[in-house]
Amino acid sequence: QVQLVESGGGLVQAGGSLRLSCAASGRTFSSYDMGWYRQAPGKEREQVAGISWSGGSTYYVDSVKGRFTISRDNAKNTVHLQMNSLKPEDTAIYYCNAAPSPFHYWGQGTQVTVSS
Repeated sequence: QVQLVESGGGLVQAGGSLRLSCAASGRTFSSYDMGWYRQAPGKEREQVAGISWSGGSTYYVDSVKGRFTISRDNAKNTVHLQMNSLKPEDTAIYYCNAAPSPFHYWGQGTQVTVSS
């Protein structure tokens, strides 16, 4: 089992920045991939970014490329999502995801609201 706790959400004006953090406990953190997902009202949950167990490979959905950066610190069992140049359409609940195959674990989510 993996337990995930997100932090760092909040209210920010368009063009601003936020940094989300996710602290993991349970299984060996450096052995599995991690990701950030988001879900806006009335929309399906989508993956925003992902990072491999070593940090050597990352993924971004097209809408956040060049604005968001995912990183991980395997020594501190944490993964971060740096979000810059935020837009109102980035407003959503953001979820941390751990993927020790074949399982998926989710955090409780953190609200990000971007005002125009």
